[in-house]
Amino acid sequence: MLYRTLLRPLLFTLPAETAHHVAFGGLRVIEALPGAARLAHAILSVRDPALEVEALGLRFPTPIGLAAGFDKDAVAMHALLALGFGFVEVGTLTAHPQPGNPKPRMFRLPADRALLNRLGFNNGGSAAAVPRLSRRDPRLGVIGVNIGKSKITAEEDAAEDYATSATRVAPHADYLVVNVSSPNTPGLRNLQAVEKLEPILRAVARASEAACDAAGRSRAPALLVKIAPDLADDDVDACAELVIALRLGGVVATNTTIRRDGLVSDAAYVASLGAGGVSGAPVRARSLEVLQRLRKKLSREIAIISVGGIETVEHARERMASGATLLQLYTGFIYGGPRTPVTLARGLASR
Repeated sequence: MLYRTLLRPLLFTLPAETAHHVAFGGLRVIEALPGAARLAHAILSVRDPALEVEALGLRFPTPIGLAAGFDKDAVAMHALLALGFGFVEVGTLTAHPQPGNPKPRMFRLPADRALLNRLGFNNGGSAAAVPRLSRRDPRLGVIGVNIGKSKITAEEDAAEDYATSATRVAPHADYLVVNVSSPNTPGLRNLQAVEKLEPILRAVARASEAACDAAGRSRAPALLVKIAPDLADDDVDACAELVIALRLGGVVATNTTIRRDGLVSDAAYVASLGAGGVSGAPVRARSLEVLQRLRKKLSREIAIISVGGIETVEHARERMASGATLLQLYTGFIYGGPRTPVTLARGLASR
């Protein structure tokens, strides 16, 4: 209540990306103080055996996770787990450090409970994140790592670029996600075509296994692919068939949408903001459709992490009932506040 009545209105007076950095500052303080994240986790997190999920060779304390894009460089992952998330997916990390697209590049659409962003994989690079990932505390929850293609890398060299990041981060990741679905890196979504996606996934799998063998890790992390809500149904089916053929751990569905139809916000204002992906409530219906379509193709042993427009306990229950293995928040977390993961977890536990 305090967040919605006082903190959110204050933060929403700031530009969206500035507000993110302000809020993130508090999380980084918790991350930096010895023992603070563990203490906060003990106080705030929900511990209920009914919520535990066995998936991807891991045990998730709750099915409520944080989507990639919030903690791009793995600098506040423990503080975020302390808020009650069962898992946090960091990144997107790229092989080369990159500043992302010019600012302003992140905007709120409050009438739609949505965000529009064209951040462009701004991050310090996968190599820089390794020291932080190597210090992850498994007692607090699961850490996934999301990797993407560097903007400077040509499409024909994409597999090598992804493999470079996989080699670096796989020994320190609980699971690994190949992101080919952001609309903010030119040409990236072209890589969702099966004939282009398959060599990338094979290269990442080989690199991950080799790196984990060299590090003395008993097994490589489960590998997933993140897809866009804008894929045609036939392409969703083709992706599911590729996941089966390559024996991947699963799918993260879905990323942001480039569609603008159905928005309540003024069309001229939205057009003035320029290109980017829309997240939050506008993607909810399509994200659910993609989940349901994937689950018809994929056995329960293959995980589906459902993300897109999840804000309430009812949304979470609907996704789980439709075949989701795990759930992720991003925009719903921004609008709902820091207690959202606990609220959703408790709501699921009540059922």
